[in-house]
Amino acid sequence: MAGNTFGQLFRITTFGESHGIAIGVILDGCPAQLPIDLDFIQSELDKRKPGQSKITTQRKESDTVQILSGVFEGKSTGTPIAMLIPNEDQRSKDYNHNTDVYRPSHADYTYDAKYGIRDHRGGGRSSARETAARVAAGAIAKLLLKHHGIEIFAHVSSVGQIQAPNLIHDNIDELLAIREENIVRCADPATAHQMIEFIDGIRKDGDTVGGKVSCIIKNCPVGLGEPVFDKLHADLGKAMLSINAVHGFEYGSGFSGSEMRGSEHNDIFLANEGTPKTLTNFSGGIQGGISNGMEINFSVAFKPVATIMHNQQTINAAGEAAEIKGKGRHDPCVVPRAVVIVEAMAALVIADHLLRNKTSRL
Repeated sequence: MAGNTFGQLFRITTFGESHGIAIGVILDGCPAQLPIDLDFIQSELDKRKPGQSKITTQRKESDTVQILSGVFEGKSTGTPIAMLIPNEDQRSKDYNHNTDVYRPSHADYTYDAKYGIRDHRGGGRSSARETAARVAAGAIAKLLLKHHGIEIFAHVSSVGQIQAPNLIHDNIDELLAIREENIVRCADPATAHQMIEFIDGIRKDGDTVGGKVSCIIKNCPVGLGEPVFDKLHADLGKAMLSINAVHGFEYGSGFSGSEMRGSEHNDIFLANEGTPKTLTNFSGGIQGGISNGMEINFSVAFKPVATIMHNQQTINAAGEAAEIKGKGRHDPCVVPRAVVIVEAMAALVIADHLLRNKTSRL
């Protein structure tokens, strides 16, 4: 499987399966001398780990990360950084019922058709458990970006039809504090309460629901991104769409921009002591595929989790009609745990382009 590596200069390769011994990541291209804060990496993983509230899967994993290489005396050495996260609470027997049966809207059939073999235990490599490795690598990317004053913040902006108001706030630390005060990770407390009650009701019904995660990137320098195929928004889109259960990505005005006139949508430049700013930000901080110095903002849409506790019609590996019902421990809504994954993937993209941009001119 060649699709296990992401990035060009700041590059990660993840490995491992949901019910294997461990998952992990090899990060290559991290500059030497970067202070590596293990406590921060672990705190990021804690935001993604299962079993953290009543509205997440009850699988119990500490997601304790081990750094195997690439760090000496608390700093990166410039060599590959290898990180390992052991699996501790697999219940493979929960998946015995789908050994030869394809779960609706899962990767069971497509993996089987492509490779002729699949790990039925929690989806194996297709499981969202793999994203823990991305979060570990993304934490190091965040440390690199912090060195350059770049901040990334995401939160749950919708669950089902419950929408949070648009954030108008300059203090990332305050937003983080508000977000982490509720288990759904929404930065609007009133909306968070509605979301939690709704998700808990969905869980009790044995069903699932989707939602959106919105993200902002502050203090991104002008000039990141390539003008043709590796446009910054294209790489952000690829990063987000590579996350399990993501079905949509939009930046700036997104799809609503298609309903506007050019006279409404154009971002007018303003003089700003030598650093141009724009009156509006329908471009989402990116023009021509290159960052323009304004806040980068985008949203990511997640579908409902495919495993539901209802009987569903399907087929088996022989193509015969079958019936299946979800078993085991699953999220009724993935977005609370996906917030840190979105941030991690955004950090990996920006870190990669930050390093690439150092070669753009003399």
